[in-house]
Amino acid sequence: MQFMAFSLGFKDVIDILLVAAIMYETYRLLRRTGASNLFWGILAFVIVWFLVSFVFQLELTGALFDRIISVGAIALIVIFQEEIRMFFNRIGSRFSSWSLFRTRDSEEETASRQQVLEITQACRHMASTKTGALIVISGTASLKEITDTGERLDAQVSARLIENIFFKNTPLHDGGLVVRDGRLVAAACILPVSKDQTIPQRYGLRHRAALGLAEKSDATCIVVSEETGQISVAKEGTIKEVEVDDLFLVLHSSSATRAEG
Repeated sequence: MQFMAFSLGFKDVIDILLVAAIMYETYRLLRRTGASNLFWGILAFVIVWFLVSFVFQLELTGALFDRIISVGAIALIVIFQEEIRMFFNRIGSRFSSWSLFRTRDSEEETASRQQVLEITQACRHMASTKTGALIVISGTASLKEITDTGERLDAQVSARLIENIFFKNTPLHDGGLVVRDGRLVAAACILPVSKDQTIPQRYGLRHRAALGLAEKSDATCIVVSEETGQISVAKEGTIKEVEVDDLFLVLHSSSATRAEG
């Protein structure tokens, strides 16, 4: 019995690693949008197509699969245009944050700590009074589409102002408050709601909106639950509950990471 000679070169290893990375990122993206089952279905179809066309070399079946692949690729682009846009947006955000010569001076560090301190104080008081809130701290990605849906503010970050904005029955309390470069940019903003089906049932619309934006950008979103007063932080496509005393450290570390790139 003869066996097919097989050699694995350096270029083949790079090729395999690139395909694995693309598949992994695609799975992560679809899992966040609640479409992980679709990923496995597409992967199974591609494997069958590869076996039919290149291993067993069935011409008629292979030609049929080739047509389905060519049409299906266009259909997937149309169906998942939002997810594809999210994918490239995250890549662009990471690329724009890389800089070998980017440093923070003492004034920027002090301003950043003061901003985090004001937000932390506001969240601490709102948590104690069970005042619902949704605060978005912008990263490198532009949130113009989000801020355009709300009311422009352009005010200095202040704990008292944040508490007034989210005070019950005020015109701006419903929606997200966007913070960027040490300024309160806009309030009552509409955020995209996450479609992730694994989100715990105890999380309400604010939490789903925070997670939805964290899935699509590098922003850090803070949620104060109106039901329990529990504080949650959403970033990098995940959301978790944090203690009030730990909020300052969580926000400050996120701010330092974005600045250092």
